[in-house]
Amino acid sequence: MAYIARIRKFEIRLAQLLVMYEQIYAWDNLYLAFRRAAKGKRGQPPAAAFEYRLEENLLQLQHALETQTYQPGAYTSFYIHEPKRRLISAAPFRDRVVHHALCQLIEPLFEQSFIFDSYANRVGKGTHRALDRAQHFARHYRYVLQCDIRQYFPSIDHARLREILARKIHDARVMWLIDQILESGRGVLAEEYAMVYFPGDDLFAATRPRGLPIGNLTSQFWANCYLNPIDHFIKRELQCPGYVRYVDDLLLFGEDKQVLGQWRAELIQRLARLRVTLHETRAQVRPTRTGIPFLGFILLPTKRRLKRANVRAFVTRLRRQIQLYHQQQLDLAAITRSTQAWLAHAAHGDTRHLCTRLLRQNGFT
Repeated sequence: MAYIARIRKFEIRLAQLLVMYEQIYAWDNLYLAFRRAAKGKRGQPPAAAFEYRLEENLLQLQHALETQTYQPGAYTSFYIHEPKRRLISAAPFRDRVVHHALCQLIEPLFEQSFIFDSYANRVGKGTHRALDRAQHFARHYRYVLQCDIRQYFPSIDHARLREILARKIHDARVMWLIDQILESGRGVLAEEYAMVYFPGDDLFAATRPRGLPIGNLTSQFWANCYLNPIDHFIKRELQCPGYVRYVDDLLLFGEDKQVLGQWRAELIQRLARLRVTLHETRAQVRPTRTGIPFLGFILLPTKRRLKRANVRAFVTRLRRQIQLYHQQQLDLAAITRSTQAWLAHAAHGDTRHLCTRLLRQNGFT
């Protein structure tokens, strides 16, 4: 009887997967997607214009998805310079609604396959829990191998990503929608990518579709999916006892420096299958007692300090805001919100005296 029950459960699950596409453009799912896409942005013109004719816009979107005539619009791109220079590409608001509608359905399929210690863009995770976990491992292991991926978002290979997604998604129409979104972002980050050739490549490898626009909800989620096989490789095959990943920042902890060095070599080979590479000069084994630069902090076994670049960026921004305030181009409430947000982040380190000093130096009491 238990075997029959398992078979029945599998059949129900398979049926749900095969009708997933209809669930994406269901009215309730689209409306929830609009609410999430508009959160914190309802005063901005794109969101306000969409909401002004909300029912009409959602019905048009529903029809385009149902008939598979949906085509994404053009991106708007701009650079940010904190914490480092990056090209951000924003999709039209209509497309952001579709991204939410899609992710609401497919995220649960992948969430159950993610390891516990992957912390980016997941409910109940985030940067501060990643910091807590990394510091926990720093107290228990003598060495850490810190790695990050070169040009991660620009180098994500569409064919490899599609293979990973198709292992969980069996509705061809959902894969069609994913293809539409992938194709719309093709070339957006082309100028950000420095070509890397892998074994077996020919000259046509330079034209392979690659790159996920930074700024899309789908890009953030798919970036997690893309390195999920690496997470399982590190935990199952390398049997790393302490491991933390936040997007493309990886920390591998251990007691043996030579073993960590061997893991580094094996990790480089395994990443090549996904057509991505490490910053090899930065991927070095170091004692945890000397501090680990991670997510804007320097982690020590018993202390946590802000990186100097983070502090300098805050001071520069604050002084600029104060200057705009004196020129009557910015109100005090905006400065307060910005400062409180940074202080809330800084509070996750041993920064009480630092924050007090910085505020006093810039006229706050």
